[in-house]
Amino acid sequence: MYQWIQDQPFLVAAAFLTCVVAFRAEGTYWLGRGVRAGVVRAAWAQKLASDNEKRVVAKLEKWGWPIIPLSFLTVGFQTAVQFTAGLIGWRWLPYTLAALPGWIAWGCVYAAGGLAVVAGILALAKQSWWLAVLAIVLVVVIILVIIRVRRRLKAHRAVVVESE
Repeated sequence: MYQWIQDQPFLVAAAFLTCVVAFRAEGTYWLGRGVRAGVVRAAWAQKLASDNEKRVVAKLEKWGWPIIPLSFLTVGFQTAVQFTAGLIGWRWLPYTLAALPGWIAWGCVYAAGGLAVVAGILALAKQSWWLAVLAIVLVVVIILVIIRVRRRLKAHRAVVVESE
């Protein structure tokens, strides 16, 4: 399937991958809604129906929506976000509208080369699973170091500006 996607023009591949992630994200969201429905019928229904829980969901629907599309630029975290959106009872339409830019971004990223990274990791894993894990850990560490350095530089610049 990877080869089929890579053989397509960019827009076709991006549209196909956008649909794939949309179905997966919606399925994960509805799985969370299903779990919520089961819990609501259980003994925990009183806690979930509290005013505090309703206020949290209302605040998330109003201010937390950027988390939904941004989660699609991560690995693993996106599934947790989609499931949690369903679990807390985020209304379907606001959730879906917030997710739409994330679906498009995910489709474009993977069509533009994200699949090459996945294919490379899978090829590495066929030779040695621990090398694949090591490569993933190395990439995560490099990203975390870059983030940390950028934050320190930003904080340093702020101190320099304040002292002037």
